Amino acid sequence: MADYEFLSVSTEEGVSFLSINRPPVNALGVKLLDEIGAAMDKFGVDPKTKVIVIVSAIPNVFIAGVDLKEMAALSNEDEIVNVIRKGQAVFSKIENSQKPVIAAIHGACVGGGQELVLACHMRIASDRTRFAQPEITLGIIPGFGGSQRLPKIVGASRAAELILTGDIITPQEAYRIGLVNKVVSDGSLIKTAREMAKKIARHGLPAIQAAMRAMRQGLDKTIAEGMLVEEKEFRTITSTKDMREGIRAFVEKRQPKFTDS
Repeated sequence: MADYEFLSVSTEEGVSFLSINRPPVNALGVKLLDEIGAAMDKFGVDPKTKVIVIVSAIPNVFIAGVDLKEMAALSNEDEIVNVIRKGQAVFSKIENSQKPVIAAIHGACVGGGQELVLACHMRIASDRTRFAQPEITLGIIPGFGGSQRLPKIVGASRAAELILTGDIITPQEAYRIGLVNKVVSDGSLIKTAREMAKKIARHGLPAIQAAMRAMRQGLDKTIAEGMLVEEKEFRTITSTKDMREGIRAFVEKRQPKFTDS
């Protein structure tokens, strides 16, 4: 495994965990963004990885936003925009990953932290999580994709309220508006995320990746256009050993033994 300053990574049973550890609050500085991007690149081509889970190693904090001290030290507009572009590029790697990414969230998840989880494909929150997009209170706006992804996930009106007020919301409210998939007790967060990830990882990688591509590409298309994407992706798996094994196992009334080929 590559060496990181602010991340620890591990892989077991097809699930890779990316644990963020930049005390005190996992502030998103340039180096941390670079490391997250590098880890996503590595997991993306790692044949042992089928699912990625992003967690925080800091008690009571997932990510408390961008590193404002770093931002304040920048001397001009171009330097600030370069950081924004870096964050957007890294979070786009998460969003466009052909392997599903699950965010296991606890504690403070605000600003850039919320923008990171918006880029993930599934989100599980501890009952002690607090969410916010508070940039407006600092005289700025979300810069790592929050103004674009939040409306698509929770709807334009609700996103406008959250972005323009900077209000903090509970995990229960986040679940009600569709921001997270599940809310679980703080003590069972990692267990729940691991179980979901392993359930996905039991399936064949070609089908997982084809499904991810089909869903991602179809988001910006009409249903008719999306059907063509689905047909194209279905075609990619028709010659796989996993497809033949899956059908054979169904007929023989047994669990399939996928080989990711």
